[in-house]
Amino acid sequence: MTQDRPFTVAIVGRPNVGKSTLFNRLIGKQIAIVDDTPGVTRDRREGQGRLGPLNFLVVDTAGFEDSYDDSLEARMRQQTERAIMEADVALMVIDARAGLTPMDEAFARLLRKGSTPVILLANKCEGKAGEPGLLEAYSLGLGDPVPFSAQHGIGLSELYDALEARAPQHAFDTYEDEEPEEDLPPPDEEAEVPDGDLLPDEPPRTLQMAIVGRPNAGKSTLVNQLLGEERMLTGPEAGITRDAIAIEWEYDGRPVRLVDTAGMRRKARIDKKLEQMSVQDTLRAIRYAHVVVLMLDAELGMDKQDLTIARMVEEEGRALVIAFNKWDAVADKDAALAGLNDRLETSLNQVKGVPVVTLSALKGRNLDRLMKAVFTVYETWNRRVPTGALNRWLGALTETHAPPLVRGRRLKLRYMTQIKTRPPTFAIWASVPEELPGSYMRYLVNSLRQDFDLPAVPVRVYLRKGRNPYADKG
Repeated sequence: MTQDRPFTVAIVGRPNVGKSTLFNRLIGKQIAIVDDTPGVTRDRREGQGRLGPLNFLVVDTAGFEDSYDDSLEARMRQQTERAIMEADVALMVIDARAGLTPMDEAFARLLRKGSTPVILLANKCEGKAGEPGLLEAYSLGLGDPVPFSAQHGIGLSELYDALEARAPQHAFDTYEDEEPEEDLPPPDEEAEVPDGDLLPDEPPRTLQMAIVGRPNAGKSTLVNQLLGEERMLTGPEAGITRDAIAIEWEYDGRPVRLVDTAGMRRKARIDKKLEQMSVQDTLRAIRYAHVVVLMLDAELGMDKQDLTIARMVEEEGRALVIAFNKWDAVADKDAALAGLNDRLETSLNQVKGVPVVTLSALKGRNLDRLMKAVFTVYETWNRRVPTGALNRWLGALTETHAPPLVRGRRLKLRYMTQIKTRPPTFAIWASVPEELPGSYMRYLVNSLRQDFDLPAVPVRVYLRKGRNPYADKG
């Protein structure tokens, strides 16, 4: 293991033994979906774990299934085996309250044959109900089991001792010249930026790119093609992905955090608690994304649910790119594109100029075009317009098309400035802001978007009441 490579710990075991609960405990956040339904986790999920001064990459895996055909369970097993091979240590979790099962014993045999060191965790050992299972665990031949409770945090010090003995020196904090981490707020809650363009010498920031859409639109296939490996489970079954899985990546020297999400069906069709949790996970991914790629099936076109997702992206203030997938299978390409553009023009006019990229995720076609569009809208999303240019524009606009009369007097728009980026947000000081009609407000936003080249991103304009200079004088 090189110093550049993080100390990696994989959490493995049969379904429903508490792996995702342990994952959440080690990273200190409730990220992985946890439910009593067996087999909730399907894809590998990674997070930054920490125990005392020990830092490590923790990998949550699907429950081990003893299946070797072409089924979804067999593909999940292959993902788990790959995680074990790439890990420095495997944490095998058993349910001490349920006792050993034939599946536990089969998995233990597999681990004993491999070269990855194994730490055996007997989970759910709170109280006396887990004692029989803890004693049975010695028979697995994986060393002394660690009594543990992922839900209650029991056994963390024992787990630290076991990991400490196998961790390299660079995995520990040195506390030398350490600077506190900056607690960054979500992108839409950043403080107001000063006047002027973005500084060219600002440090590069990781672009957070969420891929969303209906089930079976090709989201996980796209992620695999971008990464160049079978990182996400794919297949003909709809709804394979359940969690929003974030993966660190680099494109053309620029850091990107790819987030694959669960497919979102219409709300009326969601009747299971697990699917509701998956949708909430997807909504959270949209909320913290910078750019959202909406995957559409080109053979099906854009339906009402796709528009609903696109409006969610706009309401959250995120930049949007539309990926028209399975383009190679479309017979009448002109008609398909015309139908999509017409739907966008009539039903998504609050975000003008959204780029549409036709591609084939399965065959890896036009992926560079997609990433070029992503970085272009990201730069637009971060754009800063100088105050002087804004006020010259506002003066010319109101002279050409003046605001309406209010109670016989002309409503005045006095001053304008950009108060923040991500998305571009502006404030206009007006004499009677509450009287400005919605139609004129839309005219302002559309003209602003067109004249300052702000396509594909939400544009926010807020009205503020102009201060009366004589208000404090007698």
